[in-house]
Parts: sequence; structure tokens; C-alpha cells
Amino acid sequence: AAVEHNVDIIGLSGLITPSLDEMVYVAKEMQRLGMKMPLMIGGATTSKTHTAVKVSPQYEGTSVHVLDASRAVSVASSLLSEHEEERNAYLKAIADEQELIREQRAKRTSAKKYLTYTQARKNKIRLDWEGYTPPKPSFLGIKTIEDMDLAVLRPYIDWTPFFQSWQLAGKFPAILTDEVVGETASNLYRDAQVMLDKMIEGKWIKASAALGFFAANSVHDDDLELYANEDRTEVIAVLHHLRQQREKAEGQANNSLADFIAPKESGKTDYIGAFAVTAGKDIEPWVAKFEQANDDYSAILLKALADRFAEAFAEYLHERVRKEYWGYAADESLSNDDLVEETYRGIRPAPGYPACPEHTEKRTLFQLLEVDKRAGISLTESCAMYPAASVSGWYFSHPESKYFGLGNIEKDQVESYAGRKGMSVDEAEKWLMPVLNYDI
Repeated sequence: AAVEHNVDIIGLSGLITPSLDEMVYVAKEMQRLGMKMPLMIGGATTSKTHTAVKVSPQYEGTSVHVLDASRAVSVASSLLSEHEEERNAYLKAIADEQELIREQRAKRTSAKKYLTYTQARKNKIRLDWEGYTPPKPSFLGIKTIEDMDLAVLRPYIDWTPFFQSWQLAGKFPAILTDEVVGETASNLYRDAQVMLDKMIEGKWIKASAALGFFAANSVHDDDLELYANEDRTEVIAVLHHLRQQREKAEGQANNSLADFIAPKESGKTDYIGAFAVTAGKDIEPWVAKFEQANDDYSAILLKALADRFAEAFAEYLHERVRKEYWGYAADESLSNDDLVEETYRGIRPAPGYPACPEHTEKRTLFQLLEVDKRAGISLTESCAMYPAASVSGWYFSHPESKYFGLGNIEKDQVESYAGRKGMSVDEAEKWLMPVLNYDI
């Protein structure tokens, strides 16, 4: 289509990590077809480094990373400037910066040392399973929550990411009185409160959830078996996790999320939770109404608030899990600030996030919970959730469970992971591309 319509620029936006691989593919195709127009790269998962290291080397034309949509116009203007000298200077500055990024990354990568996958598994965290009794949830199986009251979720909203989505830097509520962005932030916050009132009173969107608890054990170090019941005779699913491979300082472990579930050989039955929530049902007619009225601001504001409601729902549900559904922290009493700072026991990592960056594990989660039927959330072929204002993940209860970044991994782990998942190595590399410590 770009060739047919003789376009000036191609723009790509990446919401989730599989998008990064697609961008590399598009750059290769543009090169193969002899295209010359600039390629603009943007979206939540992209970066200057990814553009410089992965995209730009595939395409002789200019590839430029755009930090956020508000800067797209100025970048496009510079790329298409009628003043040849100015345009060439801009293109050279991009090329020089990307070459510097590649050089710096190569130096950092060469300075890092990595363990073999076998060595990394031997350096796992050592937890006292003998002296620990895993807490049992109040039920095993699946529970559905339909038409959640938005007014209940409102106090759980974390506003700092809301302002970040509008490219306003600062922590809430201090951002409202910031010398630089305070006035803009205050106006935006006021508009958000007005719309929240309307959303709740008019029931503009619907929120629903599916959650479940399952008996579980870790096996083969980095996988988790989930069972039909506590006798652990019938395996209903296997979750596949990844382990840090970068060499650590003495006494520091190479972590995997599987480490926080009791190993099968311990003889103890452990448990894991799963959830999927959405606050995006029925949003499309309202977005369309605003867009048809050329009120893009309200359309964007509505989508941003739906995202905040989804995250608030995840926070609210996790609190109920800790205090009631799982009940391992029944006496917990935390403020909203405490919730934002995650000072509670347990974690809820989501497939696609730093500790478990591989998105296809969502497919297992969605099958387990019957998410499409129970909560009305579906997965695209790239494992993005629809409606977009949705959150899903796992619940871990162990008091030492924690979030961490996987970092880069080596081919020996990719080969093991592919084998355990029944994937080809090529397919595993595609899904794991952002964390690979080697070129493919």
C-alpha cells in the first residue's frame, strides 16, 4: 500500500514485545523492495536502542525513533524539510546517534558475563521448603466477577501512570503543584474527575474478571505443573518460566519465578493463582461518539481512564485475594499509597513483563480461566489483550516472592525453553527477541 500510494513516510507503532520483531521484518521488506522513504518507530515497547540496534541495520533508508506521538509532527517536518541542507543535517545527526548507540551497547554487552543455563539453574535462590507450609486458598477452581462497581474501584486508581501516559513527568499528587507542569496536570486531573463521574453514573463501561487457584509444584527447576486437585495426580497445565543468566555477585541468585513455588520433590502441595480483568467492555461506542464529534481529547481521555480502571481492578482484586480468597494476609491494613508501593506480601507478575517477558504464556492462562467466556477478553495472534483496557497475570503467595528483571539470556536456555514448550527454536527466538543475548 505504501508503494501504491507513493507515501512520504511509513510509521510503525509497537504496543507489546512481539511488535518489535514485526518492525525488523518490515525494515527488511522495505530494503528488499528498494524503498527510500523514512521509517518512524514509536510505541510503548520501542526505544532508541532497539531502533538503532535491530531496525536501522536492516534498512539503508532512515529509521528514527519517536518518543511519543506529540513529537511525530516535528520529526516528520524535519524528515521532509524542503531545505536540503537542514534535512541532510538532521538525517546525519540521526545516523551518528544510532552508530554511537550501537558502539556503546557493544561495549556494555562485551563487558557482561553470562552463566550457562545449567550453571544459572544451580545458582537458584534457596528457600526453606521443609519449614514452610504453603497457605491454601479458600477455594480451588475458577470464580467470575461480572459488572464490577466502578465506584468501588475508583479509590484504587494509581494516578502517576495516568500523567505519564500524557507525557507529564512527576509523582501524584505532587505533580499538581509542580512549577513546570502543575497547571497542565491540574487541568487534566480536573477533566478526568468530571469524566469519571459521568463514566460511573452513566455506566459507560463494564468491568469483569475471572480468577482461579490451582494446586501446583515446580518441576525441572523452571516449569510449574498445575493440578486438577490436591492429590496432584492429574496435570491440567504446565507453565514455563525463564531464569536470569547474567553472572551475579557472590551470594546473589539467578532468579526464576518458578523458584517461589514448592518443588515437587519436597512432597508439599503448593498453590498458584491466576487472574484476568477488564474495564474496557462497551467502550467503543463512546470512543466513536467523541471521535465523530471531532473531540479527540475526550476519546483519548476515556481510553486512558479505562486503562486506569483496569489497573485499579487488578489492585482491588489482588487485595481481596490476599485478605479473603487466598487469605494469607487476612489482617492486612494498607493505605492506597502502600498499595502503589506494593508493600504487601505476594506478587502478581504478568506474561510480557520483565520477570516473564514471553507473551504466549497468556494462552495457557486464558485457557485455564476460560477468560473469553467468563470475562469477555480475547487474545490477538500476537497475544495482545482485547479490550485493550485489560490486565492478566499470576498470583504468588510466598513471602519471599519478588519482582525482578530477567535481563538477557543465552541460546542454551532458549533451546531448553523451546523444547519444554514444544516450539521450534526459531519460533521461541521470535517471541524472545527483546531478551536474546545474541543476534539471529
